[in-house]
Amino acid sequence: MTTENWIDLNDIQAVAMSQERLKHLFSYDAETGLFVSNVRRGPQKAGTVAGTINSRGYIIIRVDTKNYAAHRLAWVFAYGEWPIGYIDHMNGVKTDNRLCNLRCVNQSENIQNVSKPHIDNVSGYLGVSKNKKKWRAKIVLGGTIYRLGTWPTTHEAHAAYLGAKSVLHTGWIRQPHLDMVAKVPE
Repeated sequence: MTTENWIDLNDIQAVAMSQERLKHLFSYDAETGLFVSNVRRGPQKAGTVAGTINSRGYIIIRVDTKNYAAHRLAWVFAYGEWPIGYIDHMNGVKTDNRLCNLRCVNQSENIQNVSKPHIDNVSGYLGVSKNKKKWRAKIVLGGTIYRLGTWPTTHEAHAAYLGAKSVLHTGWIRQPHLDMVAKVPE
């Protein structure tokens, strides 16, 4: 009997880049989240900040013809292994790669950190949709949909969503400037 070993796509990066190689090429400042080149790499001189911002707003660092997300490299640099799952920016700022702002999460936890409603959402609020002449609030946790009721205004329905979020998504608090919730740092 043969057994198959499946590898997560995220782990493919682990084959390509070790912590040792990463530390040879870059210095990482956990307080600022910045990577600085230790060696000259093409036109990039040693001592310069590494990375560019991609179309999705994340910092990408190119090494040996491969692009790596800086937040994933920060995890490898600090902990010596590639994360299983997602690396979440707790404050919602995709370019903030300070170690204290990064945490390893599963897909369900990562989705809890969504900051904007879907593009086709007519209410303009997370968890709120049109229901005839009223507004319905709902929230999802672990694949279960919790229907929270209907309200006459989007504001009331969104308040119900936020109330449920504070109960169901434990450890999360409202970040008013981002209209989202983020995990409280421990």
